[in-house]
Amino acid sequence: MLHQQSDLVDLTELARARAELGAAYLRILSYFKEDGVKSIHEIEEAMRTRNATALVRPAHTLKGESAQFSAHRLCALAETIEMTARRCVETHEAPDELIETVVALRPCFSDTVALLDRDANPLAARRPGGFGRRVAAQPSFGRAS
Repeated sequence: MLHQQSDLVDLTELARARAELGAAYLRILSYFKEDGVKSIHEIEEAMRTRNATALVRPAHTLKGESAQFSAHRLCALAETIEMTARRCVETHEAPDELIETVVALRPCFSDTVALLDRDANPLAARRPGGFGRRVAAQPSFGRAS
C-alpha cells in the first residue's frame, strides 16, 4: 500500500508548522488529538455498518488535520478512505475493500500522536542518558563537586 511508504511525520515540515502556529501550536495539537479520536471512531463505526457515505466526512476531516501536522502516513490513509468511499457512494458499492486501511488507521494515529507529543515536549530531547541509565560525571543538584 502506498501509505506505508510515506513518512509518519516530516519533522522539517512540522518544525515550520510549529513556527507558524507559535503559541497556538499546543492548543491546536490538543484539538487534533480530540478530533482524531472522534473521526477514527466514526470511520470504524461506518465500516461496521458498511456505510460508505458515513466514511467521507470523518476521513476528510482527519486528512486535513493530519496534513496540518505533516503526518503524511495518516493523511494518506485518510485520503484513501475518503476517495474510495466517495467512489463507493457514486457506484452504490459497499466499502469492503477499505477494511485493511481502516484497521491500519488507529495504530497509525496512535504512533503519530506519540511522535507529536514527544516533539512538543521540550524536555524529552534534552534528557541525557534516558530512563535507567546513569549519566557519568555530572554533579548532583545541591552537592559540591
